[in-house]
Amino acid sequence: MRIIIICLSLLAALPAFAQDEAGTISAISSTEQDATIATRIRDILDALGHSDDITVIVDDGVVTLRGTANSSPEVTQTAAVAGRVEGVVAVRNEVTETTEIGRRLDPAVDRFRVRLDQLIAFLPLALIGSVIFAGIVIVGVAIARMRQPWDRIAPNAFIAELFRQLVRLIFVVGALVIALDVMNATALLSTILGAAGIIGLALGFAVRDTVENFIASIMLSIRQPFRPNDTVEINGDQGRVIRLTSRATILLSFDGNHIRIPNATVFKSRIVNFSQNAERRFKFVLLIDRDTDLQAARALMERTVQSLPFVLDTPAASVWIETLGAAGAEMVLTGWINQNDTSIVLAKGEAIRQVKRALLVADVALPDSSQTVVVKSADTTLPTPPESTKVTNVTTEADTALTRIVEAERNETGTQDLLHEDAVKE
Repeated sequence: MRIIIICLSLLAALPAFAQDEAGTISAISSTEQDATIATRIRDILDALGHSDDITVIVDDGVVTLRGTANSSPEVTQTAAVAGRVEGVVAVRNEVTETTEIGRRLDPAVDRFRVRLDQLIAFLPLALIGSVIFAGIVIVGVAIARMRQPWDRIAPNAFIAELFRQLVRLIFVVGALVIALDVMNATALLSTILGAAGIIGLALGFAVRDTVENFIASIMLSIRQPFRPNDTVEINGDQGRVIRLTSRATILLSFDGNHIRIPNATVFKSRIVNFSQNAERRFKFVLLIDRDTDLQAARALMERTVQSLPFVLDTPAASVWIETLGAAGAEMVLTGWINQNDTSIVLAKGEAIRQVKRALLVADVALPDSSQTVVVKSADTTLPTPPESTKVTNVTTEADTALTRIVEAERNETGTQDLLHEDAVKE
């Protein structure tokens, strides 16, 4: 019986012994794991070059780091590396940044050496790329300087120069792409093009008026709505055309003044070209007494204008009654001349003089709508001299003088002009 009781007591004590044995084995495993973690962290820090100055202590998965690092990023990197190791429960980072100047300069020196080695390795490719770039650009410039193809396909010298600039730009961009591809730096091209696009957009807004004038210059140089020395009216300004530049149209007014009109304004404005046709009509108005035989007076004025030697037979002179008012009948007279042989202003003035003389001879009164009080002495009255019947010379001598002024200014050296006489008429 005693034997049975002793055996039962021994069986009851066996589980407690097993638990103690199990606990001892577990403790041994935890210590080995801490050692493994510490070894792993030291290996990683050694690979990073930090192991000489940092101490690693691991207790039940809690890592304590002590020592110094060369910079704040290295301090943060050390803690991050320790936290990523398997089995680490927490990290206590007691690493501080060193105050030694030599150690803090070491990373910068290392980076400089690496970049210097990269530059030395990159120099042969950069030299080859530069040679390719220069060769392509030289070929493009040589092609752009050729006169024959561009002068043949362009309507004028201004457009030909634009074609040359476009060819140069295409070759420069192509050379840049090829050179960067040889140097394996094509990623830089997108950066350059992006920056160029932004800068171009900003400049476009800043010089919008200049760009508008430049584009208008291109259109005007192609269309050529006027020729050198043409008499035109643009936006209310009249004068002789001197030249068309890349920014403005320059006129010589009949007073001898220069008028510069921006090409954007010229392109959008109504242009009256008085020199397009040789035939030109002058027009004036006369007021006659309303009690006059208007039909007879109209026929007289028409014959008078038509009989002038400088007035063309076709189209014929014309006279009509414009209005009939309290002051009298308003008559409109017109006549056509060849403005290449006759001055328009002199022809108009001479026609007025001859019509007035004919009406006075025919006793047709020319009323004056204004009321003028004139006090005359009886002994100072002078007789009115008769109008001369001789027709005044109305040649274009005065206009020829203006033509010579315009030609002299056009022949000045160093001036830009987009107009030429043999351009296709619009």
